[in-house]
Amino acid sequence: MSVPMITVKNYRNLGCKECLNGAGLDFDFSMAFQPIVDVISQTVFAQEALARGIGDTPAGTVFQHVNDDNRYAFDQACRVKAVRLTSKLNISSLLSINFMPNAVYRPELCIRTTLAAAEEFDFPITRIMFEVIESEKVEDVPHLHSIISHYTDQGFVTALDDFGAGFSGLNTLADLDVDVLKIDMHLARDIHPNARKRAIVKGITATCEELGIKIIAEGVETQAEYKVLRALSITLFQGYLIARPTYEALAEIAWDNLI
Repeated sequence: MSVPMITVKNYRNLGCKECLNGAGLDFDFSMAFQPIVDVISQTVFAQEALARGIGDTPAGTVFQHVNDDNRYAFDQACRVKAVRLTSKLNISSLLSINFMPNAVYRPELCIRTTLAAAEEFDFPITRIMFEVIESEKVEDVPHLHSIISHYTDQGFVTALDDFGAGFSGLNTLADLDVDVLKIDMHLARDIHPNARKRAIVKGITATCEELGIKIIAEGVETQAEYKVLRALSITLFQGYLIARPTYEALAEIAWDNLI
């Protein structure tokens, strides 16, 4: 029997139970986890849930099935799978979940599945961090602002992902009151010999410090990159230098690389 597709036209008629059971998707997937670490306390700040195909096939094998008709269902399924696996793995840090702003039609309705999953799997919502994928073009910035505001009111941590790679840049930061900002890996890559990148990241860190926003440097792969970013007062890091994403499990962290 075919499962009805969840789209903007019919999502209002479906309840949390259907979303928890993965209604609207004709493909399956799972999650890998990559840690975000605090190098000062040498603790895990968050585990980011990343979509993977069954058996740890690349994310591309999943996203090739995502389209305008099933984007909402996929977004909801990602949240449920992430919370379910996090509970199973006894993750005690924040759980970081990416979400697509264009898949959230009404935040007060779209968040119900996340709340139901958190309750079912006994995971505190205050330990869930939603990352806005800034590289996805957002046509309605006031709508995105309403999503962030609603999530904050519910007790979730909010983050802006891929900062420096997206469409809005500083305008997005000015418009959105987020808790965390992730500097795009392009700015981190080979930052050590690049004075322009160092100047840009220095400006971002100064701005975020004044705004009370935590900064994560993502995509860090070498000790040379790490040392420059650390010298710019960044304390939260993510990347292959620390640990690679691990399918349905938690990675061993290479603390010795962070010296």
